[in-house]
Amino acid sequence: MGTAAGRRVLEIEAHALSSLSRRIGKEFDRATRMILDAPGRVVLTGMGKSGLAARKIAATLASTGTPALYIHPAEARHGDVGMIVRGDVVIALSHGGETDEILRLLETIRRLGASIIAMTGSPDSTLARESDLLLDTFVEEEGCPLGLAPMASTICAVALGDALAAGLMLAKGFREEDFARLHPGGKLGKKLARVSQVMHTGDRVPRVGPDTAMRQVVLEMSEKRLGCTMVIGDDRRLLGIITDGDLRRLLERNESPLERTAGEVMTKGPTTIGPDALASMALHVMEQRKIMMLPVVDGDGRLEGVVQIHDLWGTNLF
Repeated sequence: MGTAAGRRVLEIEAHALSSLSRRIGKEFDRATRMILDAPGRVVLTGMGKSGLAARKIAATLASTGTPALYIHPAEARHGDVGMIVRGDVVIALSHGGETDEILRLLETIRRLGASIIAMTGSPDSTLARESDLLLDTFVEEEGCPLGLAPMASTICAVALGDALAAGLMLAKGFREEDFARLHPGGKLGKKLARVSQVMHTGDRVPRVGPDTAMRQVVLEMSEKRLGCTMVIGDDRRLLGIITDGDLRRLLERNESPLERTAGEVMTKGPTTIGPDALASMALHVMEQRKIMMLPVVDGDGRLEGVVQIHDLWGTNLF
């Protein structure tokens, strides 16, 4: 019995979302343009389950580059309406379009110089008539066995908010870098970090010239403690790399290892990566090639830094 009821709810909600996607058109485009052109922010408001949907939409917009906030309509009548300023766009959620707390706010919102978008499933409601624009979230049935609790309508409201966020992201040219900047403490933001954010740079990068004696190479590697040293030319272009493994093999095979030069011992043409590459890509390259460090070079092959696999494991990229 429970499985059948659960499946029925999901089927009703899936049908409601499919119907909603077919209805998206000019009004949706107008809503997107209204938000893009507004000098202010997007303010979401709604009561009950609509309020929960409004909170989610506000959070999604804010995290994808559109400044947004949620105001509880009851609290708004006791001072919180002061958070709305001229140029804001208010998106009011009410499936029936007759929520008393919402309707009492409309005149005040108008006086403050904000625009109003109604997100309701009742196109003939007071909220729809008194708003500048209507986003229709009509559903044929909710899915609730009693026909009382909002289910499909709430799902449609949240989904329509996601659609707005996606449209605004594309219109603004919102990029991975922007997303990472707005999520600095989360796993998603870390996964989108760039190599330039995690690499060792400056004096922390061991480097020698091709004519440097191996005795000095060993000292450089010991001092910088990265398990390698870069071999570069006078123009800072990367010529090769010497790792701890190279040193061990040199000692095993050569009777006078310290009399050699860096240019004779180095691995030429090592695998490199650019500073603007994703840090997750650097980790992938090192795991695939079974190497522990990766030189970072610019477009002309000049050394910018070095990234270690331990640095990337420490950022919880995956």
